[in-house]
Amino acid sequence: MILHCVRNHLTLLPTGARHVSKRAQSHVDRIIRVDHAGEFGADRIYAGQLAVLGKTSVGPVIKHMWEQEKVHLELFEKLAKEHRVRPTALMPLWNIAGFALGAGTSLLGSEAAMACTVAVEEVIGDHYNKQLRQLMESNPDDLDELKEIIKRCRDDELDHLDTGLKHDAEQAPFYEGLSQVIKLGCRSAIWISERV
Repeated sequence: MILHCVRNHLTLLPTGARHVSKRAQSHVDRIIRVDHAGEFGADRIYAGQLAVLGKTSVGPVIKHMWEQEKVHLELFEKLAKEHRVRPTALMPLWNIAGFALGAGTSLLGSEAAMACTVAVEEVIGDHYNKQLRQLMESNPDDLDELKEIIKRCRDDELDHLDTGLKHDAEQAPFYEGLSQVIKLGCRSAIWISERV
């Protein structure tokens, strides 16, 4: 498979069979499972934000970020099928929790919604960087497509972080506390989704 980008939409194109050791496959399964769960959670967060703030001045900004998350989710759904990776058993929980987090912070105002975005994307950017380091160290050549997908998703996530900061995330009520609670929740969701 190779990664192909047209008009900001990433797609996977077949290039032949893949050969991965059992240990490497286990690592790949874990990466795909957790990243699929994360992109699903992000999709639900932005859906919750848009449900509350869709008709405000930040509505188009949230919609743009959500559209990018939909592309990420689609990519990881394709990878999960290709690698035969089961999704996390907690998808129903992440569906509800993600939407509630997005809608709940949005009810506190656009600044709190953007604070949520900044906190989530900071954790996810760090998470993707950690995965890339691990993949580079193991250096399986046939995982170049996975590395490229993670890099592109990470870059979008960090762009979302910057967007949140530009839209007054740090002006949210109780910004530091809100941010720390959301980051803790994200790190916990990552840890659990890798394993369950």
